[in-house]
Amino acid sequence: MGHKLREKTHILVISALGVVFGDIGTSPLYAVKVCFSGQSGLAPSPPNVLGLVSLIFWSLMLVVSIKYAWFIMRADDQGEGGVFAMLALLHKKMGANLGRGLVLAGLFGSALLYGDGLITPVISVLSALEGLEVATTKAQPLVVPLTCVVLVLLFWAQKHGTGRIGKLFGPVMILWFAVLAALGVMAINQHPEILAAINPSHALQFFLRNGFHGFFILGAVVLCITGCEALYLDMGHFGARAIRISWFGLALPALLLNYFGQGALVLNDPKTATDAFYHLVPSALLYPMVALATAATIIASQAIISGVFSLTRQAMQLGFIPRVRVLHTSSMAEGQIYAPDVNLMMMLAAILLTLYFKASENLAAAYGIAVTGDMFITSLVFFFITRQIWGWSLVRALPLCLLFWSVDLTFFSACLGKFLTGGWFPLAIAVVILSIMVTWWDGWKTLAIKVMTMTISRDRFIEKVAAEKPVRLPGTGIFLSTFHKEVPPMLLRYLIQTSALPETLIILSVLTADVPEVEEHKRVETHALGHGVYRVTAHNGFMETPDITEILMLARRHGVNIDLDNVTYYLGRINLVPARKKTMARWQRFLFTFMLRNSVSGSTYLNIPPSKVLEIGVQMEF
Repeated sequence: MGHKLREKTHILVISALGVVFGDIGTSPLYAVKVCFSGQSGLAPSPPNVLGLVSLIFWSLMLVVSIKYAWFIMRADDQGEGGVFAMLALLHKKMGANLGRGLVLAGLFGSALLYGDGLITPVISVLSALEGLEVATTKAQPLVVPLTCVVLVLLFWAQKHGTGRIGKLFGPVMILWFAVLAALGVMAINQHPEILAAINPSHALQFFLRNGFHGFFILGAVVLCITGCEALYLDMGHFGARAIRISWFGLALPALLLNYFGQGALVLNDPKTATDAFYHLVPSALLYPMVALATAATIIASQAIISGVFSLTRQAMQLGFIPRVRVLHTSSMAEGQIYAPDVNLMMMLAAILLTLYFKASENLAAAYGIAVTGDMFITSLVFFFITRQIWGWSLVRALPLCLLFWSVDLTFFSACLGKFLTGGWFPLAIAVVILSIMVTWWDGWKTLAIKVMTMTISRDRFIEKVAAEKPVRLPGTGIFLSTFHKEVPPMLLRYLIQTSALPETLIILSVLTADVPEVEEHKRVETHALGHGVYRVTAHNGFMETPDITEILMLARRHGVNIDLDNVTYYLGRINLVPARKKTMARWQRFLFTFMLRNSVSGSTYLNIPPSKVLEIGVQMEF
């Protein structure tokens, strides 16, 4: 057993290197370069180089190693991480006492991740292909077109899933980190004085020497920790142990060696500061290095794109966005999913970003705001986790969280200095996504109150069936319901209009639990209500996609008389008409109505065969 456990851990460690650390692992391509380039770039003097490398060192140690790897990753929900998992934890503990403000903060943090998901592929692929400019100036006009081509191929490949090439990710990233370390060691050997940057006094002197200019350089330094959220968000796929081993065992040492190596190179030759990473590479290996860097950035992009797909499904399961198509791309891994509509929108946005910003350094400000904003919100929700879930006293929780907040807000404030030069983009995306989430959330709550007036309790419904003795039609009829104690209004409407019911009537509710995955024996609950009517409740975790066939097969095992060859699914469709008394702002009502009309139908969401669906429409004032 011990041998099997070790073997499984080894596989997870390699896989984590291929997925979790793709983003942060490719940051050396552009982090140092951005600090020294542009009109607001640093002068590559020895004190500035030592101060900058010291800032990078302590950012990786404080934010990634201590905050995320040691503390934040302990706040898991059944092994799953991410802002939604934290909110699910708090909801289970606090219930209705979970304040709207905290939920909105969590939603805004997740919305910022969408901006991160758009920027990561562009800045990563651009920075890799910009290595061609180091080899020859003739390649400069080709960088943007080649980036667009790579991005189109990257998003096109999403429909095939990561399963086929997933086994290659780990080895490629192991090679990448090994090369990072080797390049760094060679430069450090020539100028070991760069190791003095470990002393935090160099970072402090950097700020004293550069003043506000030095403070705003933090907006570029933060690029060295982009991707740190992936440690937490992807925890459910690999486990905290494997991620920590990958980080401390290979990723962190390789990154530190490369950053120190770039610093050593710039100490020796300040002219290399314009692209320190590629100047580390021997000229004979430059083109192979560009190829390896491009492969690494594609992997990094794949990781964040998959993360956006997972985030979309979690938000959909928790009722914050309308249903969208989600397809599984692997029977081996639950987390490998594909959202076609989301993928198309991301591809178009990524190409537009490439054409607008044109260079990786122009995207740096936008990238920093997305990352630091999400970091702060994660720290904010973490405070409530320590108090409500872990039972920490205020004296114990507040000092640690104040440290996290001060670091996060310092980085965020520095990034705001470049708001007009690109930093507006992720905030604009986050505001749009947040508006969509809040509108859908509030709209459904308002709609639910109106729908409740159109239904009756299950007991009264059974009494009505017993008294009226409606005609019973052969076969099984399944009415989908979101109600706990009442029958769906469409069922009541059907009975009143037709005076008939299916011979076997199933009121089916598919509920999303506050856990990532539901245990097998808890997936389906059945209750016989009498007169051939059954109540079936299916439970799915927020990381799972429900399947109607599987639900019915489990219900039949529990004794429900289901004729799977003669089943009709009755779905309700609500048509909204303007109400005299407005319940929402005009723009929100328009947005909610638009999303309701264009959301994926229940039949598609539950994989119901369209030929067996009968829709019952009703008009409601809204």
